[in-house]
Amino acid sequence: MEVTGIDGLAGTLIPQISSLAWYTTVIPLVVVLSITGVKDAIDDWADLLLLSSSEPYSLAYIETADLDGETNLKVKQAISVTSDMGDNLDLLSTFDGEVRCDPPNNKLDKFTGILTYKRKSYSLDHDKLLLRGCIIRNTDWCYGLVIYTGPDTKLMQNSGKSIFKRTHMDHLMNLFVIWIFLFLGAMCFMLAIGHGIWENKKGYHFQIFLPQESYVSSSVISAIFIFWSYFIILNTMVPISLYVSVEIIRLGNSFYINWDRKMFYEPKNTPAQARTTTLNEELGQVKYVFSDKTGTLTQNIMIFKKCSINGKAYGSSCDKEGLREPGFEKEEGDFYNKLTSPKCLFHDQTLMEAVKKGDHWVHMFFLSLSLCHTVMSQEKVEGELVYQAQSPDEGALVTAARNLGFVFRSRTSETITVVEMGKTRVYQLLAILDFSSVRKRMSVIVRTPENRVMLFCKGADTIISELLHRSCVALNNVTMEHLDDFASDGLRTLMVAYRELDDKFFNTWSKKHNEACLSAKDREIKLSVVYAEIEKDLMLLGATGIEDKLQDGVPETIITLNKAKIKIWVLTGDKQETAINIAYSCNVFEDEMDGVFMIEGKDSETILQELRTARGKMKPESLLESDPVNIYLKKKPKRTFTMPEEVPRGDYGLVINGYSLAFALEGNLELELLRTASLCKGVICCRMTPFQKAQVVELVKRYKKVVTLAIGDGANDVSMIKGISFWGFIAAAHIGVGISGQEGMQAMLNSDFAFSQFCYLQRLLLVHGRWSYNRMCKFLSYFFYKNFVFTLVHFWYAFFNGFSAQDVNETWSLHFPELYIPGQHNLYFNKKEFVKCLIHGIYSSFVLFFVPMGTIYNSERSDGKDISDIQTFCLIVQTSLIWMVTVQVFDRINHCKTRPPQVRVRTKLKHPSLRRSAYAFSHKQGFGALITSGKTTKIKPNKRNSFPVKK
Repeated sequence: MEVTGIDGLAGTLIPQISSLAWYTTVIPLVVVLSITGVKDAIDDWADLLLLSSSEPYSLAYIETADLDGETNLKVKQAISVTSDMGDNLDLLSTFDGEVRCDPPNNKLDKFTGILTYKRKSYSLDHDKLLLRGCIIRNTDWCYGLVIYTGPDTKLMQNSGKSIFKRTHMDHLMNLFVIWIFLFLGAMCFMLAIGHGIWENKKGYHFQIFLPQESYVSSSVISAIFIFWSYFIILNTMVPISLYVSVEIIRLGNSFYINWDRKMFYEPKNTPAQARTTTLNEELGQVKYVFSDKTGTLTQNIMIFKKCSINGKAYGSSCDKEGLREPGFEKEEGDFYNKLTSPKCLFHDQTLMEAVKKGDHWVHMFFLSLSLCHTVMSQEKVEGELVYQAQSPDEGALVTAARNLGFVFRSRTSETITVVEMGKTRVYQLLAILDFSSVRKRMSVIVRTPENRVMLFCKGADTIISELLHRSCVALNNVTMEHLDDFASDGLRTLMVAYRELDDKFFNTWSKKHNEACLSAKDREIKLSVVYAEIEKDLMLLGATGIEDKLQDGVPETIITLNKAKIKIWVLTGDKQETAINIAYSCNVFEDEMDGVFMIEGKDSETILQELRTARGKMKPESLLESDPVNIYLKKKPKRTFTMPEEVPRGDYGLVINGYSLAFALEGNLELELLRTASLCKGVICCRMTPFQKAQVVELVKRYKKVVTLAIGDGANDVSMIKGISFWGFIAAAHIGVGISGQEGMQAMLNSDFAFSQFCYLQRLLLVHGRWSYNRMCKFLSYFFYKNFVFTLVHFWYAFFNGFSAQDVNETWSLHFPELYIPGQHNLYFNKKEFVKCLIHGIYSSFVLFFVPMGTIYNSERSDGKDISDIQTFCLIVQTSLIWMVTVQVFDRINHCKTRPPQVRVRTKLKHPSLRRSAYAFSHKQGFGALITSGKTTKIKPNKRNSFPVKK
C-alpha cells in the first residue's frame, strides 16, 4: 500500500488539481499512522524508578515472566526520600528532583544512580528499579520516575541480534552447490567448444536449410550463445528448490518433537518444544554433551538434611543401631504447632532437644538463618506463611529455621520480624551486603532489640574460611571435616558466621558505605572495599548441608548416551566433593573405572605437569616427540589444528576446579587440557563461572570439529546455550537445550530445544535426532541423484545433435496421443492392481524375513557358532537388494508387455445421399454485386504487390 505525503495529501484536497478523491489518500494515511502510533506507544514503555507504593514502608512486589505459570516474586524497595513525603500523592505528582544514573546498558541486575531532592542525595540501585515487562503484585498503586524508555530500556538493550546457528549439513550443502555450479560451468564450456568445432567443420553444410541468424557472424559467436543456451538447459543440475524442500522437511521433524507424548511432562503439563527448525538433523550427530548439574541432573528442589553447629554434626537419619529415627510429632501447646511448614522434612531429635534447652550456639545459628536472606513472606491467612525466595537454597534454609522455632515472619525496608521460640522480636535492618558471583557470600547488619549491632554472614566455605577470626582455627578444621562428609553424600554446603560490631566502628563504617553508595563512578569497586572492611574477624557458627536429589532416569539416560559414544561433561559451580558424588550417582563416573585424575594446581607449571601425568597413564605414547599430534603441532599453527580422536588404555575420569581451569584455558595449556580431557570417559568441571562454561564449550568446538550440545536450566547456563561474545566471536554450543525447572525460564527462552526432564535428552538425540538425520541424508542423496540423472541426459544428447542446445525432452507426447488412453480406462490402478500389490507385498515380506532367518538357522547348526548382529544385518540387506532388483526386472518386463488398448479407426464411407451441404445452411446474401462492380480488380501497383501482366 502506497501512501501520499503531507504535500500530496494537500494536493488531493484541491479539486482543481487533483485527479483522485480525497478519501483514497486520507484513509490509508490514517491507517498507517495509527499502526505506527500504537507501535511507538508500545516501544515507549519505560524502566521506572520506584518512588512510593501503596504497600507499607514502600515495598512493592513484582512478578517475573515465568512461562510455566509459577509465581516468582521479588521485592522492590522505594527510595528513602519517600519517607519524607509519606503518602502525599499531590507532592509525588509534582516531584521535583534530579537523577543522575548510568547510561543505557543491558545489565539487568546493575543500576547505579544518585537522586538529589531538597539538597539531599539518595543512593539508587537495581532494587529500586522497576524494569519494563514486570508485573506488579499486591500493590494498589505506585509512583515512579521514568529512567529509560523505548530502545534504551534494559530489556530492549538485551534483545540484541539473535545468533543464527547453521548445521554441518547446511555448510556441506552450500559447498556441494558451489561445486555443482562450477561443474555446470565446466560442462557448458566444453559443450560450447564442441559446438564451435562442429560449426567450423560441419555447420556450413546446413546453412541452406538451417540458415544462421544475422547476428551470428562466426563460429566463435555461435559458441558463446550456445554456452548460455546450455547454461539454461542444464540449470536443473543446480538445486534451486533444495533449500525450500529442506526447510519443509525440518518443519515436519519439528512437529514430531512437539507432538511426542513420551517427552510430555504431566506434572507441569509441559510438552517438548522445538524452538528452532534449523537444527533437527544436527541432533543426530552430537558427540559431546555439556550439562549443568543443579536443576539439570538434579531436581533443584532443596531439602535441609544436615548441619554442623559449634563443631557438632546433626541430621543423621539413622541411630547407632542402624535404625531410622522416628519423626518429630507435634505436641499440643508447643511452639512448633502454629507456624511450621510441611515442606521441611528435617528431623533430628538431638537438635530439637538442644533448641528446647536454649543452647546458645544453636539459637545463634538458626537466628542467623532467619535473618540473613532476601526471602519475602506473605501471610494472607493468619498463621499460614508463604515464602518467596530468589533461590531454592535460601528457601530451604529459612524453612528449616522456621520449623526449629525461629520463624521469619515479615520484613519492611527497615525491619525484620522474627518469631523466636514463640516470642515476636523486631530487628532493625541497617544494611544488606548482597550476594554476587564474585563475593560468593551475603551479609546483613541488624540492630537487635537489646540494641546490639550484629553482622550475620553465610557463603561458600572457601570464602568464609578466609574471613574467620584466628580463634576459630580449631572449630574451622572440625567444621571442614563435617563439610567434606556432607559433600561426599552429595549435599550442597554453606558456612554460617557472625560478628558483633561496636557502635562507633559501625557508625564510621556506615559513613563510608553511604559515600560509596553515592559515588557515581566505580561504585561496585568502592563497595567491595567497604564490604571487606566489615566482613572480617568473623566468628564461625557452623555449616549447612542441603540435598538436591537426582531427577528420575538420569543414571539410565547417561548409560544409554555412553553406549552411543556420546561423552558427558558436567559443568557446575558446586563444590568439588559434591560434584564428584553426583557424578558417581548419575554414572558419569563409575566405580569400575581405572582412575579419576584431579587437576588442582595453583599455577601453570603445576597444572601442565598434572595434565601430562594423567595423559601419560591413559596413553603413554602421546608424550613422545614421535607422536603424530606433537609433530603436527610443531609444524602447523594451532588455530588450524583439528584434534584427532584418540583411544585411551582404559576408562578414566577427570576433575578440574574453576581456579585451575582459569590457567588451563590460557595459552598452550588449552590443547593439553583438551587432549587429556578427550581421553576421559567423563569430565567434571566444578566451581565454574558462566564465562568459563562458554570457554570450555568453545574450546571443544574449535579443535574437535564435532557437534556439541549444551543443556541447562538457569541463567548461568545461557552463556553456553545461546552464546556470549569474547575474543571477537560468539561462543556457544551447536545445539542449546533448556530445561524448564525451578530457576526460571531464562535457559529455556534462549534455547533451541526445551523440555522438563533430563531423561528426555536420550529420546531427543537417539530417536528424533537419528530419524531427522537419516531422513535428511536420504532426501539429499536422492535429490542430487535425481538432478544428475535428469540433467546429464541433455549432456550426452549434445553429442548427437551437433551441440546445438536442443532439448531432449521435446513434446513427444503430442506426437503420440494414444498414450493418454490408459488414463481414460484407469488401467494403472484399479481393484485388480490393488490385489496384485497386496499379494506381491505379502510374498515379498515372506521372502525378506524367512530367507535370512533360514540361512542364519542353517549356519548356526552347521558350525555351532552364533552370527553377530552386523552379519545378520548385512545378510538381510543383501537379500533385500537381490529381491528388489528381481522385482524391478519383472516389473520392467510386465511394463513392456503392457500396451495401451488398440483403438479401432473406422474407415470413412461415402454416402452421397446422406451428405448435407454446409453451404446451403450458412450462406445468406453474397458478394455478387461487389464482384461485378469491378472494384476488386483495381489494385494500385507497388513494389511489394507488383506482378507481370500478360498483354
